Amino acid sequence: MAPFGTLWGHLNQRQTKVIFSVAAINGLELEQPEFLFQNRPPEFTTKFPFGKIPAFEGADGLKLIEGATIARYLSSVGSVNLSGSNANEAAIIDQWVHFAEHEIGAPTGNITGMIYGYLWPFNLEILEKETERILRSLTYLESHLATCSSGYVALDTPTLADYILAGVIFSAASSALGAAERAKFPHVFAHYTKVTSDEKVKQYWGTEKFVDVRITEYKPVTFA
Repeated sequence: MAPFGTLWGHLNQRQTKVIFSVAAINGLELEQPEFLFQNRPPEFTTKFPFGKIPAFEGADGLKLIEGATIARYLSSVGSVNLSGSNANEAAIIDQWVHFAEHEIGAPTGNITGMIYGYLWPFNLEILEKETERILRSLTYLESHLATCSSGYVALDTPTLADYILAGVIFSAASSALGAAERAKFPHVFAHYTKVTSDEKVKQYWGTEKFVDVRITEYKPVTFA
């Protein structure tokens, strides 16, 4: 069977991990061309002039940017519907997608951007405020997951929300949450383990990049 589409992205990105996971659950094959951040190939920039990854091109010519949008599309076109079977379920799933993206993913992105030097200048006061925002959101999430007998965040079966949530948790645990912080949220990290241990998706995840102690200093990196 021909690939369902092409994904331009990098597996260091949480969004790319989510997209490949959703595609794998749905039995959709995606091609992944080589991508260099500082030398974007012309065939990419011609199709996606904003230059942002992840970016998706379907075999039918559909072009999409934004990780959650691509993941939502792929979650609804394959053999397994991860987006809900009715309007109520879809709304609940979207609620947790947006919560994860905005209340955990956004402050984590601000922290990593300062730490690694691709956002604004490093500022410890801002980093601590963004960390407080993450911890407040995780406290709420921990309480919610404690009531979920299935271990999933939105419904009693895996949905797009679970993979989006796993993505932001992966990012947070790789910079903003050390072992001491993670220990405060056992249900959150049990959820991460449950979602990412599936045989179809576990190759994209893991805990190897989780930090022992949260990063609170400037550590600039150079992107290829």
